[in-house]
Parts: sequence; C-alpha cells; structure tokens
Amino acid sequence: MRVTQIEEISRSRVRVWLEEEFAFVLYKGELRSFHIREGEEIEQECFDSIMKEILPKRAKLRAMNLLKSREYTVRQLEDKLKAGGYPEKIIEEALEYVAGYHYTDDLRYAVGFIRSHADSRSHRRIEQDLLRRGIHRDTLEKAWAAWEEEGGDQDEGKMIQTLLEKKGFDPQTADRKERQKMYGFLMRKGFSGDSVRRAVLGSCFDWQE
Repeated sequence: MRVTQIEEISRSRVRVWLEEEFAFVLYKGELRSFHIREGEEIEQECFDSIMKEILPKRAKLRAMNLLKSREYTVRQLEDKLKAGGYPEKIIEEALEYVAGYHYTDDLRYAVGFIRSHADSRSHRRIEQDLLRRGIHRDTLEKAWAAWEEEGGDQDEGKMIQTLLEKKGFDPQTADRKERQKMYGFLMRKGFSGDSVRRAVLGSCFDWQE
C-alpha cells in the first residue's frame, strides 16, 4: 500500500492516508520508526504491527483513561475514539474490551442518570437527553422500570411548582406576557402541555388572545 498523504495535526501526531483513504493517526516518532514516508510503500509487516499491536493497545488505554474520570455510554465512548482518529475496527475492539470488564453498561448509565435528574428534569427531557447520548429506547424503558422498582417516582406538578416559586411567578397576578414567557420556559423543560397549562394558566385559557 502506498502512503498518499501525511498530515500534521499537532507537534507530535500526524494523520496517515493509504491509497487516498485515511488510515490512522501515529506519533511522529512511530512514523520514523516504521520509515513511513509520503509517496512510498508501507511494508506489510509495519502495517500489521500498527493495526494489530500499537493501535489496539492505545485505543484500549484511551478508553480506560476516559472511563476513569466519568461514566460514558457506549456511543459517547465510540465518538471519543472516532475523534481520536482510530479506525473503526480498532474502536470495535476497544469497546468490546471495556464492555468485557463491565466498564461500560448503558442500562447502568441510564438508571444512574434518571436517579440523578428525576427531581429536576421532566420525564420527556430525561429521555431526550439519554437518547442524544446514544441510549436505545428499549434500554431506556428498562431503565425507567428499574428506577421505579427502586421506589423512584416523579411528580410533574410538584416539580413545576418548585420552578415557578424559584422564578417568583404567581399565576394569580401574572399578566399575559409573563404567562407566555413562563409557558415557553416550562415547555422547553419538557413538561407536558396539560401540566404546564394547569400550573401557569389556570382557568385563563384566553391568554393568547
């Protein structure tokens, strides 16, 4: 395979293209050790060493180091490794490695996220946040069930009332503009329209007129 491009991305690292396709990221010292030069062929032995020894080990260490500081969903970890320039095959190997030690567990992550935010975020907002993090819907359903088995419960009305009090909002004295503003604020928080209307508008359903 011919090295068609070498692009410097930092003082120590470069991107390497083989046959016009991005292949991997290496340190400059490795580039010299393997005698990789733009426009020249890369020896099969060197390529195999990079793909089977150097990059797998580096990707696993990178994944482990990321997980030391916080928990990630599988997709979040995958995105981090992609951003690091690791080939897809190497990423899959690293993800399988950390999953084998139960360092990643999307169900555990989702239950923990729900537990941490159930008192401050609506059911819909929590689901949106977890879906963006790569949690699948079936895992999400299991997570809610597990949380409820722990005794978890959400009271949207109470949560909305707490937010209204923090905002100093009184539905009895608020004018139309204030109601509209608070209505939009709570809807963006993910609360259901019925719950928001009851709390903010009360019997004043002509607020938009």
